Amino acid sequence: MTETPLIGSYPAGPADAPLNGARIGVVTFPGTLDDRDAARAVRVSGATAVELWHGDSSLGGVDAVIIPGGFSYGDYLRAGAISRFAPLMAEIVKAADSDAKLPVLGICNGFQILTEAHLLPGSMIKNERLLFLCRDQALRVENNATAWTNAYAAGQDITVPLKNQDGQYIADEKTLDALEAEGRVAFRYVGGNPNGSRRDIAGIANAAGNVVGLMPHPEHAVEAGYGPGHTGTDGRGFFTSVLNTLLGGK
Repeated sequence: MTETPLIGSYPAGPADAPLNGARIGVVTFPGTLDDRDAARAVRVSGATAVELWHGDSSLGGVDAVIIPGGFSYGDYLRAGAISRFAPLMAEIVKAADSDAKLPVLGICNGFQILTEAHLLPGSMIKNERLLFLCRDQALRVENNATAWTNAYAAGQDITVPLKNQDGQYIADEKTLDALEAEGRVAFRYVGGNPNGSRRDIAGIANAAGNVVGLMPHPEHAVEAGYGPGHTGTDGRGFFTSVLNTLLGGK
């Protein structure tokens, strides 16, 4: 199948660039919708996207993993509740918690899966007004020291698409206070809280900074002509950030 040509000047790195060898896995569950978008964002940013199936028992030696958005298993029970038991999730949890600290990004349903797998604290419930939301959303980068945010400036405002119905992030006050004190709030909603998330939290990180989850969709804002306002490419920083991390580790 021939892919749609890129709009804008975003060529991959030269063949001899160190980043050219980076392999980023993109996981597909039954009901995943945005795996191809995430894979394209990886390629646009200069790395190799590797397809990973939820039933796999091996990560295939990838350098990082993205758990994309969608409605895995139809969001039965709770969003992400069934997916956390997939064979591949056991390998992702093990690799993320290992000394190697595999970088893992969970987007929307992927964020929900990360909380269900206890790689990130808290939980996701229905949006405050019980409506599905789809819009361009402003975010503030609160922590730019993670594997997925280091290409941004601390305090930078970015705009990426938002689309969810179970997007309200909740946690008890002790957990929220710890996230704030430890600088683990990665992104906060700007210009109004769209779903009622506690303390306007749009995304968080684990203590090591290798695992990040957020509700909005950076993979939909990596190419001029397709992103917010038909020009927005603010989401590309997620994917160049992890390449910065991988390059620094080589």
